Amino acid sequence: MHEAFDDPYCYPGAEVLRNRLNLTEPASLEAFETEITTARATEPLPNGRFGVAHYRAIHRHLFQDVYIWAGKFRTVRLAKGGSAFCYPEYIEPEMVKLFARLGADDGLRKRDRGAFVDGATAFLADLNHIHPFREGNGRTQLAFMAWLADRAGHPLTLERLDPEAMLQAMIASFHGQTPLLRALLHDLAA
Repeated sequence: MHEAFDDPYCYPGAEVLRNRLNLTEPASLEAFETEITTARATEPLPNGRFGVAHYRAIHRHLFQDVYIWAGKFRTVRLAKGGSAFCYPEYIEPEMVKLFARLGADDGLRKRDRGAFVDGATAFLADLNHIHPFREGNGRTQLAFMAWLADRAGHPLTLERLDPEAMLQAMIASFHGQTPLLRALLHDLAA
């Protein structure tokens, strides 16, 4: 569970995010969110230039049926496990800088597998640290990275992804320890 401060995204007196179906039970919202985003993930993702607007469009595509704010950067401070993510007032400039670096690096194309994995690890760790959305960051990161990897010529074999291992790798990367994330991406990339 994410910790948010002064969270207008939740129903009053609850930790359940406001949603399009007005589900107020956490398990019901989680089941609905999983079903809908899984279905949306099987559809073609929005086209774009692998920039900030494109990233936001991917989040919107995945979560449009669940949250009215899908595709919009969060406006509240957010933490998980006592670690604070990027403050909302810095999300936009940090995302612009991160995606400018990705663009300057030609979207990690024209690299061998090892160099691609190194770049993808650094990008994904930084993106996770920003955590631009109130919910759905991990699924959006994964969808974006899969598409980026395909475009770079190193498609990810997501069927081999262990969600718990990915979570642990992302937590470690938040604290500057990227070997787990690098190893996981190396195992998934062709």
